[in-house]
Amino acid sequence: MRKYRFGSFMSNVVISAAHSMVRFYLRFVRLIIINEDEPVNCVENGGKIIVALWHQRFFGVVRYAERFSKYKPSAIVSRSRDGEIISRVIIRLGYRPIRGSSSRGGKEALAAIVEDLNQNLCAIHAVDGPQGPKGVVKPGLIRMAQLSRATIFPLYISVERAWILGSWDRFLIPKPLSRVLVRWGDPIVIPDTIETEQFEIIRLHVENTMIEGHARDDLDWKWEKPL
Repeated sequence: MRKYRFGSFMSNVVISAAHSMVRFYLRFVRLIIINEDEPVNCVENGGKIIVALWHQRFFGVVRYAERFSKYKPSAIVSRSRDGEIISRVIIRLGYRPIRGSSSRGGKEALAAIVEDLNQNLCAIHAVDGPQGPKGVVKPGLIRMAQLSRATIFPLYISVERAWILGSWDRFLIPKPLSRVLVRWGDPIVIPDTIETEQFEIIRLHVENTMIEGHARDDLDWKWEKPL
């Protein structure tokens, strides 16, 4: 028992130190925020929203995410060991983790986050995580929005200069003194009833919207290849 408590204590110490380091590092990154008013007004007026983003790009908005902590957003987090660490980080941001993923506990996590949206107004979802494939919107996002009657707001995150890691999603870490564009996309409303043949059409529409939105902003930074 003592060993477990010590391990948990050390884990919390490491996570706290890492969180502080990340926040300090991101002070040297300039955020440019566009079109924030519509999702904020939606939540302030009692509307439910799901913020949809690529797993690849969330590091650049860690500091920005804290601005939404007053809404206590929920987020699906993997049941893996890494997910436990991410859960503790999310809690430090003022968010509420819901454990599960597309590969482990997916149905339970979907049901839990839909139930959560019945009581709360905001969720954030990495739509292609936690294991990919990269740039593919998984069906859970559509089901989540349909069952909760929440509006999807794509969040486009584009980086002026970044290191690209060798992970499955080519994870981006903004370089110091670079700029990060955070642009809120137009709201996407999912019908309450969806015919079987329509579901994939809707999923592809959301996926293509997010791909095109990011490509547009990346192009403005003069990236030579798709990120």
